Amino acid sequence: MKLPENLNNKIENYKQHNLLRKLPAFNNVVDFSSNDYIGFAKSEVIFRNVHAYLVENEIFQNGSTGSRLISGNHSLYPIAENFIAQFHDAETALIFNSGYDANIGFFSAIPQENDVVLYDELCHASIKDGIAMSSAQSYKFIHNDFENLEELILKFQGSAIYIVTESVFSMDGDTPNLEELIMLSEKYNCYLIVDEAHTLGVFGDKGEGLIQYLQLQDKIFARIMTFGKGLGCQGAAILGSAELKEYLVNFARSFIYTTGLSPNAVATIFTAYQQLELENEAIQKLRENIIYFNQQKNLLGLKPMFVHSKSAIHSAIVPGNENVKQLAQELQDKGFDVQAFLSPTVPEGQERLRFCIHSFNSHQEINQVLELVRDFIF
Repeated sequence: MKLPENLNNKIENYKQHNLLRKLPAFNNVVDFSSNDYIGFAKSEVIFRNVHAYLVENEIFQNGSTGSRLISGNHSLYPIAENFIAQFHDAETALIFNSGYDANIGFFSAIPQENDVVLYDELCHASIKDGIAMSSAQSYKFIHNDFENLEELILKFQGSAIYIVTESVFSMDGDTPNLEELIMLSEKYNCYLIVDEAHTLGVFGDKGEGLIQYLQLQDKIFARIMTFGKGLGCQGAAILGSAELKEYLVNFARSFIYTTGLSPNAVATIFTAYQQLELENEAIQKLRENIIYFNQQKNLLGLKPMFVHSKSAIHSAIVPGNENVKQLAQELQDKGFDVQAFLSPTVPEGQERLRFCIHSFNSHQEINQVLELVRDFIF
């Protein structure tokens, strides 16, 4: 059966503007695109430890499919959630099936009809989708512009105000001034929510995330930790108070009305967190590679085209959809998986290449990919 005409027109419009997305083929190119920052997604140690843990504890005999409020809350959930909460110095943790589910569940359930949500304009689509499902008023503030944020706060004094940001933004890898943001939220008694999807495994002695690295965890209303990046597995957790967890269990629809993760998936989360406590070498190697990447792009004269970042994500502005697509294709043809981001996903004139740095990237690979960019640009 054919698509309805209006849907087909949208596809044709994407084709005409060279914006049509396609699922990439799996290949053996050098990885500068995935979020597997410390190599956990391909870790044989984690794979073997998960299997051993399930067999040793006979977890496969304990639990069945279903919502966690019916039959899916198998015995591994409280073990994993308690470990995660302790690891992140939080009162509680509540596991969701994905970062998207966590953000949808939180933002559709927590802000109420007379509340106000103020969110950074570059927040992830999952945050914006969750906010759109809420009955609260919502307004975006200019990216990392706290003067603009304060102007908005002052307009809504008397309402419960939720401020939303990310500790590392997924497109450019940049970071807000979290200390200043906390001071602002405390000044006006706002509730601060921070998505930490791209800091787990990257910041902190054990990869705890940027909030803990800065010792700010006690000043945050809720943290969202996503496991599909640095932890290399499925799922996410919302960290917060016992009261917050109780509320989400009762009102977060993406938690209530979905099948819980399998014992194998939860065992993988638990095992990956245990491995984080031991994985100092990979975390340190990632930090060294981030520093090396920044040094090399400066030496090659590429600094002006890159957005400032000390995270594992680095974006190079290459204006024009055709230009950035051509450069990305040349890098891929040379064996380097670097992805282009086009307008309207990003503003016109701000098209970019995004490089994700990993612990397993070699200095030679970093040199080669940056030299190719230099040769293309100059």
